[in-house]
Amino acid sequence: MPYSTNQTQTRHSGIGVVIIGRNEGARLVACLASLGELAPTSAYVDSGSTDNSTANANGAGVQVVNLDMSAPFTAARARNAGYKALQQKFPALQYVQFVDGDCELASGWVESAANFLDANPKVAIVAGRRRERFPQATIYNAMTDREWSVPAGEKEECGGDFLIRTEAFSAANGFNPALIAGEEPELCVRLRAAGWQVHRIDHEMTRHDAAMTRFGQWWKRNVRAGHAFAEVSRMHRDTPTGIWRRNVRGAVLWAGIIPAIVLAITLLVHPAGLLLLGVYPAQIARMAMRAGASRPENWQHSAFLVLGKFPELQGILQYEWNRLTGKRQRLIEYK
Repeated sequence: MPYSTNQTQTRHSGIGVVIIGRNEGARLVACLASLGELAPTSAYVDSGSTDNSTANANGAGVQVVNLDMSAPFTAARARNAGYKALQQKFPALQYVQFVDGDCELASGWVESAANFLDANPKVAIVAGRRRERFPQATIYNAMTDREWSVPAGEKEECGGDFLIRTEAFSAANGFNPALIAGEEPELCVRLRAAGWQVHRIDHEMTRHDAAMTRFGQWWKRNVRAGHAFAEVSRMHRDTPTGIWRRNVRGAVLWAGIIPAIVLAITLLVHPAGLLLLGVYPAQIARMAMRAGASRPENWQHSAFLVLGKFPELQGILQYEWNRLTGKRQRLIEYK
């Protein structure tokens, strides 16, 4: 196994780590143990935990930053605070690894990622393969693990775990602290606009514990995704890439326009209009066959992808309502 305690070693100097979390319990303990010799140049940012998170971080020799509770918590704000703390203490850092407190770093990842940045001066961010710790525990964990499976190569965006050049991060002024989700892809948009590249390499990076056991958790996670799609796509609607514009359109089409058309035809023309709902199983079948119809998990995954458009639309509508009314969306947490 590439994941074990106290295993992260690197001959590369000038690397720091920023960990964020709140009430992660044993997951944070595992994350801290995976730091190995990087612990002294690491910062853990706590967002109001009521468990032993800060004590565990202190015990691991990691600098602790308690996020100011007078302002709303966001992961973006926490990561910025951790980066600032590292820069103040270690101003010569070249690279910083961001990792969520429910993840463990894989053995050899940080050094491999740093070597990649050394060899590719135009690359600002490098990410690897994130895996779920218990992918077979629930269908929701399995889908999350599948979501992390992305081919290597140059990318438009990345997730919450990655290694970044401090030069690039500082020039971009870090994450947008107002975003409640989607802050990493939003940062990638600005970095690429400034001439940087984002890459994914074929190397184990982190092991994540989604801990999703209930349908309601999966639904909330997709509501959060929809909110991020809407907010970030609107923020960068005039950029050439049009990030997440297609995601927003897809959710509006499948969860909004099609049901509205079916309802209108059924009520105003004929009840047989309900037969148009057959477009949903047809779409599921199309996706499953494209992925490999002989594997049952592909049918299950396709069904949830189609169903997921409905909570995504909920998140999109929440964002638009808040934008029109001037309200601020609180964090949408699924665990």
